[in-house]
Amino acid sequence: MKFKKIISLKSLIILGFVIAVIPLFLGVMYAAFAMRETAILGRAINYQVFAQTKAIRLVLQKSSDVERKARLFILLSDPALRQPYERESYENTRSAFKQALSELLKLHVDNKIALLANELSEKENLIYQQIMGSAAGDNASVAVNEAFQGLRESSNTLSREFESHVDHEFNELRQQSEILEQGLLIKGAVLLVVSFIFIVLLLVVLSRSMRQLDAAIRRLGSTELAEPIVVSGPTDLRYLGERLEWLRTHLMELALSKRQFIHNVACEIKTPLQEISEGAQWLASDAEAQGDAMRQSMALVLCANIEKLHTVSEELARYSQINAMSAIQHPQTVNLKEVLEAVIMDYQEPIAAKSLSIKKLLRPVAMSGVQEQLRGIIGHLLANAVQYSPVNGEIRIMLREAGGQVELEIEDEGPGIAPEDRSRVFEPFFRGKGMLDDANEGAGLGLAIVKEYVANHQGCVDIIDPREDQQGARIQVRIPLKEL
Repeated sequence: MKFKKIISLKSLIILGFVIAVIPLFLGVMYAAFAMRETAILGRAINYQVFAQTKAIRLVLQKSSDVERKARLFILLSDPALRQPYERESYENTRSAFKQALSELLKLHVDNKIALLANELSEKENLIYQQIMGSAAGDNASVAVNEAFQGLRESSNTLSREFESHVDHEFNELRQQSEILEQGLLIKGAVLLVVSFIFIVLLLVVLSRSMRQLDAAIRRLGSTELAEPIVVSGPTDLRYLGERLEWLRTHLMELALSKRQFIHNVACEIKTPLQEISEGAQWLASDAEAQGDAMRQSMALVLCANIEKLHTVSEELARYSQINAMSAIQHPQTVNLKEVLEAVIMDYQEPIAAKSLSIKKLLRPVAMSGVQEQLRGIIGHLLANAVQYSPVNGEIRIMLREAGGQVELEIEDEGPGIAPEDRSRVFEPFFRGKGMLDDANEGAGLGLAIVKEYVANHQGCVDIIDPREDQQGARIQVRIPLKEL
């Protein structure tokens, strides 16, 4: 918990960057050390092969010199013809040959090469013994020639074996380089995967917090204040979530205060309106009894306006109690088509008064909801359509189920709703440019009540564009279907 409290968005980004870079840094360091070891091993092998090649060449050269000096010494087989320096020269050549073999063996050559070198030395000793110890003659000459042939074969064998040894050394170096390259690729791939996993985890943490913030802001924007706002993740994002939660509670308090104020106003004006209405009715009756037509007309106008204020007061009280009533009303299975048909029947009188035609496209839809509120949604929308439709106009009603939602559309042929007013028509008391004269205006709460009822069913209501070659207001309600 303490670790979570100290992690901020900045520190999390830095930590993620460091964690992502460390494997890459380790990969580069491993590659550098591996290349360094390979270079050192290559230099060592090259130096060793160079020194051994130089020693082998010297041995082969001295072996050839020994053979040449030995043959010359044999040719001068008569001691009377030999000069003292010839034996000394032969001995010196043999010493040089022995020295070359000794230098070769000091280089820690392969065992097989060392054996061949010793064999070459033994054959040279055999030649020396035969030259110095045997008498001159044909048999001796044949034996010496065979010894020379053996010396040349040993030299050739040593040369071939050394070439094979050099090829083997470089093959091992190449194999080690290939193994190192494969290991480097594997370790690099593993480190990249580790870096990728850490980056993905970082993005998951940040994206989860951002999604929570986005969802919270969207709910606040659509006035869905019932669900608490909780944002997990870095400290600064959690702090932002806490401020949004404070804003949510503050908006709830403001909404509650507004509803309480509206309810108090509706209650306060109810009794005075009742008394004023009784007085106006008495004045109208008194004027009628005295035959004062002007006073009677004024009293009737006063009664009509009082009745209008009384209607506004009732709508205010109803609007202020929407959420309170929703808390005690329980959802039930509602056949929305039957409810819609019943509401249309209730409005037959105003529909007939304007000679309106109703075009219906209704599909049976059963859903779980509060029947009174669903009836109120249809009633307010239909009342607006009837009110703003011209005489002999047409009202189009569509009800269907689509994509797990109930879709209800009501469209009239009235003046419509201006595009700049569409975002505000659901506000209480708002009247747009397309409203009628004051005598026919309502309290401006109908669409606000519709929005509240729809929100209680987790749905949405929108003003959409009319169909082609049509005009007027087209209102669409979408409510998600719940399990029955």
